[in-house]
Amino acid sequence: MTPEQVARLTQLRQDLHKIPEVSGAEEKTAAFIAEQLYGYEPEHLLTGLGGHGVAAVFDGADSGPTVLIRCELDGLPIEEQSTATYRSIHGGRGHLCGHDGHMAMVIGLAENLSRHRPRCGRVVLLFQPAEETGKGAAAVIADPQFKNIKPDYSFALHNYPGLALGEIAICTGPANCASRGMRLRLTGKTSHAAAPQDGRSPAAAMTKLMPSLVALGPGGERTPEYALVTLTHAWLGEATFGIAPGEAEIWLTLRTVTDKRMSELITAVTDEARRVCADEGLELDLSFDDVFDACTNHPEVVEVLALASKSKRYHPQLWKTPQPWSEDFGQFAKVSKAGMFWLGAGEDMPQLHNPDYDFPDATLPIGIAVFKGAIEIILNDTAKRNV
Repeated sequence: MTPEQVARLTQLRQDLHKIPEVSGAEEKTAAFIAEQLYGYEPEHLLTGLGGHGVAAVFDGADSGPTVLIRCELDGLPIEEQSTATYRSIHGGRGHLCGHDGHMAMVIGLAENLSRHRPRCGRVVLLFQPAEETGKGAAAVIADPQFKNIKPDYSFALHNYPGLALGEIAICTGPANCASRGMRLRLTGKTSHAAAPQDGRSPAAAMTKLMPSLVALGPGGERTPEYALVTLTHAWLGEATFGIAPGEAEIWLTLRTVTDKRMSELITAVTDEARRVCADEGLELDLSFDDVFDACTNHPEVVEVLALASKSKRYHPQLWKTPQPWSEDFGQFAKVSKAGMFWLGAGEDMPQLHNPDYDFPDATLPIGIAVFKGAIEIILNDTAKRNV
């Protein structure tokens, strides 16, 4: 990439950083992206995918595989703490996960593809909504428009604070844990605070359940049996001195390496909650949110990403341990050969979702180069076979 191209993409990334929108509300971001893509003259430009998703399709001259490159549109409901001139202009919202940088990289790919169409097959550049809630990928795939861009191969990346700036890492096999939010609502019966014996307070059940449920997922080494239960919120009754409580909620995040282990963990948590509530004479209602399936890299895609990195003179690390956080990119593994890689954001970089996190612009050319390499490997190999 020329210095002028890098400067242009850096400015675009910083422009995106100013205007974060949360999951499911990315309307203006999507419009901004669609306007940028329109200028690169893709054969097809799809909008409204799974909500506010946008996809640009660049066709090759001959038939061949479809390669999808995915990035994310959404920011976070977190107040940014920054003195940067391009800090968020929206209070309580910030691009504090680096999705602004991921979008800028994929716009950079669009610029390249506008000048160098693939020799065969096609490339789909997908700007996906609602990644942070785990709803966006499934919604895109369920959208009737998706059948027109269904990929054979899907690629993504995520910047990685704690990994040296510009370093590349690829998980071989499981890449991201499955996770889901689990809400337990306990219902008894209120009473006057002077006569608590005439009600059914959930207090005792709460004090039993909070440690016993956490004990079902102690964490530890991320093997296939790994399970982590994190207590994230608890609520008991109304904020008053005159009423013995009749309702309570416990919020948990469940995390596992495999979807099978997640099913087992849900069953264990549910059984324990039902047992305690039955003992205390309480009704129990369970609900789930922020549901992420496990994300596993396909072996062929791992090989392609490693070769692509090396072809661009980067030396990837191959990791065997999945990351504890979750990614809804795992949904694309159900419809294609899929994989993602990590791109180092710096060893001293604030953690993702920290209020002072900011995507490192120096990594923009690196992510673009690896994606370009992956596209070239898959589509050029196909073109050679078709000769």
